[in-house]
Amino acid sequence: MLRHCAGVSRRVCGGSRSYSQDVEEAAAVYVHWPYCEKRCTYCNFNKYIARSDNEEAVRSCLVREARTLIQLSQVRRVTSVFFGGGTPSLASPSTIGAVLEEISKYASLPQDAEISLEANPTSLGESRLQGFRDAGVNRLSVGVQSLDDGDLMLLGRTHMASDALRTVEEARRIFPGRTSVDVMFGLPGQNLASWHSTLHRILEHCDDHVSLYQLTLERGTLMFKWKEKAQVTFPDQELTAQMYEDARSILRGAGFRQYEVSNFARNGAVSTHNLSYWLGKQYIGIGPGAHGRFIVRTDQGKRRQARIQTLEPEPWMKEVMSNGHGTRKVMELSDYEILSELLVLGLRTDIGVSHKRWNDLAPTFGLHGLFKASQELKDLQEEGLLVLDEEGLRCSGRGLAVLDSLLLPILNQLQDSWAQSEKIQPHQPQPTAQK
Repeated sequence: MLRHCAGVSRRVCGGSRSYSQDVEEAAAVYVHWPYCEKRCTYCNFNKYIARSDNEEAVRSCLVREARTLIQLSQVRRVTSVFFGGGTPSLASPSTIGAVLEEISKYASLPQDAEISLEANPTSLGESRLQGFRDAGVNRLSVGVQSLDDGDLMLLGRTHMASDALRTVEEARRIFPGRTSVDVMFGLPGQNLASWHSTLHRILEHCDDHVSLYQLTLERGTLMFKWKEKAQVTFPDQELTAQMYEDARSILRGAGFRQYEVSNFARNGAVSTHNLSYWLGKQYIGIGPGAHGRFIVRTDQGKRRQARIQTLEPEPWMKEVMSNGHGTRKVMELSDYEILSELLVLGLRTDIGVSHKRWNDLAPTFGLHGLFKASQELKDLQEEGLLVLDEEGLRCSGRGLAVLDSLLLPILNQLQDSWAQSEKIQPHQPQPTAQK
């Protein structure tokens, strides 16, 4: 594989390094492949029906944008790459390999870096899986969603349960210990018995990583229209909450650690790429509609930016060919906005937000100060929903299940404490008038 050959000279650095330096010089990379075989009935993601004649053009633009944005970010090391979509397993292995090779020309891509690919069962066979492995992919995320054929038809999936099980089996042979499965709950007509049956079947066949997603009804989707017309019935909020709690219990019983609200791993098989998002690290978004967060250095200094690429593939390609990238929107993030994102995302994990990371961004008041100023936060701590100790702030197991209700009081107190800290400026001595 060629992807690890470049950038070797950048890996060796002398002297001690600070946490902030490491954060600034390393980044994850997300690559968006926008095409699917068909649109699922529940999906409102940025995806389009694939054309048979434009993969070479898309590949060229992904490669060029990767080069442009990595150079702009000045990162020295790429910690992980995630090919998402859409259905990136519809791309040829040569396209995946070309993007990885280009990344490795402009930053160090270590031999053990996590390289993930999202895949649908019907777009894969064993030879194609091996092709992706040879191109540099070392982790696969399979969109199983359900093992009930009726559910799969209702969701508009292109595979059946037998296809999903065959793909997971083949993937585990080629990516042992690094095959993840996505499963959905809260589906029309689903009850606790059918959900438990799905989970137990998943556990009979899965590897060491499972992602659980509750079906959400998005305006503009076919399933949303069915709901409005009362053509399908969905589990109520109480039932879906019980489904989630039961899933957590069943997966824990099978040796899985819930390391994030929706993600479970055993044998250390956590997704380092997704952790980059949740822990507030840099990530570069490549491809139509991709999002990124990374530091850009200018004559005025350096500032973390939120960047969004042009949504639709054709206009995105035109912009990349003209400008080297298809960035449509750039927003400079204030320290307060960065801190808010750190809380919202970090508290999704069982690690939470460390004192070190917090103090790098908010040296004027610590996490203990945040709680000291709020009786509501103290109450949540006493109720066992939030944990604040020598490591930092995190949710308890019970707290993760009700995270949305905890974020509002935390963010409100952050806003108050931040405003107060802005008012307290160090006294600057005034110059003495000369006579």
